[in-house]
Amino acid sequence: MKLAKTTTNGRATIPAKLRKKYGLTPGCKVVFKIVDDGINITPLITPDEIVTNIGFLGTKGILSKALAEEKKRVRKI
Repeated sequence: MKLAKTTTNGRATIPAKLRKKYGLTPGCKVVFKIVDDGINITPLITPDEIVTNIGFLGTKGILSKALAEEKKRVRKI
């Protein structure tokens, strides 16, 4: 278990090991969800992150094309 202390502004630092494990870098967004026994913090994958990682696994095909189309759609918004 990792501990963090909150500041007067309600901020808490996510421990470095967890940031590294879950790929959290400055500017990443997270979602806070209330669960029965506390708070669940989940990294949010944005369309920009998906587009940035197109081809990450060397795949070419339907998925890459669909992600490229989503990138175009998001840029129009």
